[in-house]
Amino acid sequence: MVGRRRVFGLVAGALAFGAAEPLAAQTFVNVLTGGTAGVYYPLGVALGRIYGERIPAIRTSVQSTKASVENLNLLQAGKGEIAFTLGDSLIAAWKGDAEAGFKAPLDKLRGIAGIYPNYVQIVASKESGIKTLADLRGKRLSVGAPKSGTELNARAILAAAGLSYADLGKVEYLPFAESVDLMKNRQLDATLQSAGLGVASIRDLSTSVPIRMVPVPPEVVAKIGAPFRPGVIPAGTYTGQDADVPTATIPNFLVTHSGVSDELAYAMTKELFANLDQLAAAHAEGKKITLAGALDGMPVPLHPGAERFYREKGLLR
Repeated sequence: MVGRRRVFGLVAGALAFGAAEPLAAQTFVNVLTGGTAGVYYPLGVALGRIYGERIPAIRTSVQSTKASVENLNLLQAGKGEIAFTLGDSLIAAWKGDAEAGFKAPLDKLRGIAGIYPNYVQIVASKESGIKTLADLRGKRLSVGAPKSGTELNARAILAAAGLSYADLGKVEYLPFAESVDLMKNRQLDATLQSAGLGVASIRDLSTSVPIRMVPVPPEVVAKIGAPFRPGVIPAGTYTGQDADVPTATIPNFLVTHSGVSDELAYAMTKELFANLDQLAAAHAEGKKITLAGALDGMPVPLHPGAERFYREKGLLR
C-alpha cells in the first residue's frame, strides 16, 4: 500500500523437502507481492510459508508492495528473490519502457512460472450512472497506485476505448482498499482493479453499496493486443452481479533474478508445483495454477534452475 509497507517474517523449517543440493550461499527469500487487499498478497503468504517449511536452511519474508512495477525494479536491484507480476509489466520491464516505470531494460529478470490470469475489473457505484466505458467521461476514477501494473492496464484500456485521463473528471492513484473506502464514502464513482476473480476489495465493496461491473468489449481488447485477451467475469462473482461481464485478461507470472542460485530457483519452482493445494486454499485463483500452463507466454528467459525442473517434468527437451 502507498506509504505503508508490511514485512512479515516466516520462520523456516530446519528439515524439509527442498532442492536436490544444499543451499549454501542463499539463505534468505523475500517474496514480493502487492497490496494486502489484492490476490498477490494471500498467495505470497502461502508461498512464503511453503518455502519456509519445505526448503532447508532458508528464512523467508513476505513483502506487501505496490505490485508489478515496483516488484520488478526491486528484483533487478536484488532486493527480493521471487515476485508476482503482470505480463504486460514484465514485457515493459524487459524492454526498458520508461513510460511504464522502467528507466532501462531489467536484464536480470528470469522466469519461474506462469500462474493465473488477472481480470480487468471496472466497478462503478450504481448511483454514478456508469454503464459503459464511454460513461467514464467526466467521472471520478481510481486507476491504482502510480505506475503499478493496474495503472498500466488502466491506461491501455482507456486508450483503446478512445479515452485518456484528461477526459475524466478526477483521477485517483490509489491501491485497491483505499479506492473502495472512497467509493463507500461517495468520493469516487468507479475503480479499475486488475486482479484475480473474487478479489477481497471488490467483494467488500459489493456487500457495502450497490455496484455495477462495467464491461470491456472484445473489440476494445483486440485493439490493445497481446498479452491482453478477452475474458468473462462470471455472474455471481460479486454481490449484486447477476450477469456475465466481458472484460480483458492478462497473464500473471512469478519471476526471480539472475543472482539467485540455480539450486534455490530449482527448489522454489519445485515446491510451488508440489504444493498447489496450499495455494488453492489461500485464494481461489490459486486453483488456476497448473504445471501444464507454467510456460505459456513466458516473456523473459527462464532461470536455469527453473529450466532444470521443467526438463525433469518433460515440458522442455
